[in-house]
Amino acid sequence: QVQLVESGGGSVQAGGSLRLSCTASGSTSRPNCMAWFRQAQGKGREDITRTYTPTGTTLYVDSVKGRFSVSQDNAKNTVYLQMNSLQPEDTAMYYCAAATSGCSWYASNYNYWGQGTQVTVSS
Repeated sequence: QVQLVESGGGSVQAGGSLRLSCTASGSTSRPNCMAWFRQAQGKGREDITRTYTPTGTTLYVDSVKGRFSVSQDNAKNTVYLQMNSLQPEDTAMYYCAAATSGCSWYASNYNYWGQGTQVTVSS
């Protein structure tokens, strides 16, 4: 079992920045893939980043490319999502997720989920 705990959400004005953290615990092996999803009110869950952990390679959805970046601290079993130039359309609940195999954009690929952290961006 893997437990994921997110932190770092909050409220910012447009153009501001936030850094989210996702710390994994409870497993002796590192997940194959870590991802950040977000879900705006009334919308489906959207995968915005995914990181193939053996290599650290991260892919980004077009809407966040160039503004968001993912880093990982393997010693702390933590993945970070740095979000810059935030816009009101980035307002959503943000979730981190872990997959023990595969690394796709689909939520069904992920075995473990954090509780979510709210990001609100005002104009």
